[in-house]
Amino acid sequence: MKSQLAAVVCVAALAAVESSAFGQMPAPPQASAAAGPAAHVAVIDVGYIFKNHNRFKAAMDKMKDEVMAAENGLKAERDRIGGLMEQIKGFNVGTPEYKKLEAEIAKAQGDFNVNAQLQKKDFMDREAKVYLQVYTEVEKAVEQFAREHRIAVVLRFDGEPVDGSDRNQILRGITKPIVYLEPGIDITPDVLKMLNGPAVAAQPGQPRR
Repeated sequence: MKSQLAAVVCVAALAAVESSAFGQMPAPPQASAAAGPAAHVAVIDVGYIFKNHNRFKAAMDKMKDEVMAAENGLKAERDRIGGLMEQIKGFNVGTPEYKKLEAEIAKAQGDFNVNAQLQKKDFMDREAKVYLQVYTEVEKAVEQFAREHRIAVVLRFDGEPVDGSDRNQILRGITKPIVYLEPGIDITPDVLKMLNGPAVAAQPGQPRR
């Protein structure tokens, strides 16, 4: 009888521990150093991180200004070529003036296309490097936070609200891999706070705006 009672007590204690583990964020390592290997799960909204990462936004804004300046330069050259094409209409086909202007136009158009493609590639490469740099920072911040709070797995999720009037957003919403999550396991605000330095972020489980 005593052995049966002891077994019931052990099962109840185990159930309480499991319920506690999945119902709230784990304690820092100094408070649970003897609790064994990390076994908790958390989630992070990487899209939200990028939208609110101060240095990433600054880099994108700077690149946007550079793209606008490059486009203005291309527009000026395109307008110049357009002027040459209007000018050539005033010459008879086959005349020396026509042939000279025709060659100038062909060269200008070729140079324009090459420059436009090179600029586009350059901006795309630079953009990719910025994304990679910031995502690497996100990974390191997540790893640090997970180790400090004994989190074994961090899953990516999309916390963006679904617009019920947009078919594409509805389809995106119903295909999300995570159907429900406990608000307390969302570590997005904590990681964003680490990445943005001293900026104040919401505590885990609080709504993000």
